[in-house]
Amino acid sequence: MAGKPSTTSQTFNVVIIGQNNRLQYEALLFAASLRHCAPAFRGRLFVATPQPGPLWSGDPSLRNQATLEALDRLNVELLPFENRVFGQSYPHGNKIEALMALPEGEPFVFFDSDTLITGELASVPFDFDRPSASLRCEGSWPEPTLYGPGYAGIWKSLYDRFGLDYDSSLDLSQPDEYWRRHLYFNAGFFYYKCPRAFGERFLDYARSIRDDPPDALICQSLDPWLDQVALPLVIHSFGGGRDALPGGYLDGDVSCHYRLFPLLYARESDRVIEVLEEVAAPNKFKKVLKQYEPIRKLVFQGKGAKVRALFDQQNLPRREQVMRKQIREAGLWLR
Repeated sequence: MAGKPSTTSQTFNVVIIGQNNRLQYEALLFAASLRHCAPAFRGRLFVATPQPGPLWSGDPSLRNQATLEALDRLNVELLPFENRVFGQSYPHGNKIEALMALPEGEPFVFFDSDTLITGELASVPFDFDRPSASLRCEGSWPEPTLYGPGYAGIWKSLYDRFGLDYDSSLDLSQPDEYWRRHLYFNAGFFYYKCPRAFGERFLDYARSIRDDPPDALICQSLDPWLDQVALPLVIHSFGGGRDALPGGYLDGDVSCHYRLFPLLYARESDRVIEVLEEVAAPNKFKKVLKQYEPIRKLVFQGKGAKVRALFDQQNLPRREQVMRKQIREAGLWLR
């Protein structure tokens, strides 16, 4: 990151998902880290909570009283929303449907709940007219088959479906038929100037792909990849792209999408671990967080240090699978 600027005067909202499972503990850590590391942030922090309905077999809403009280201490606003398309069959769809409950016309940043804020969020130079998303990803989708279309054929079929210009989405510095040539993001964060406009298009594209996939997708899995298949199309349609946000801020100095606590201890920076352990320590939060076994054992009982000792953080295995296997063999895989 070249020349980190001072805080900006932009006001924007932040939204994460919270519900009656591990996400409530992740949401609490996210909120605590935001308040701790980003005192200049002046926007509203929403925890969007899906409500019970026909698309859920149980009640997914956030209703643990201790969690609710802890979130209230952090000036979090709960944002109930209804699932009309996804729900239990595809929980990743929560990040799409929650957008329609946010204040219309107000810039927003969505973060996955398994994220920590580690720096001043108000320093990030968002251009809310040009959306973007996380580039910390692997080529997880698509997986071209021997006799089927390649990357180009698969992605072009999607751009054609929605009347988008495929050629202008390409990174021509990357080789033909290499996944990075194509616009692809991790949906761990994304942003735009209006959540309703973004959410409606995101929902429209995702539902169309799910219900009537182009022929080129015939051998491709959409679960759990559907949100990450639709997201680049939505971003491209609004004039955004891979170069809309300078590097080094999100997924860098300002935020960390850790995904799972054993992986956090295995591969993230000392700064991330410092923030995690510092914001989890106050008793008002600790008494809630210790209800979740991975946090209780890895953070409070010190087993995270044992995970960290398994790896050289300057020379990590190239494949995440290798790390997972080593952690499991040590009896420390907790999720």
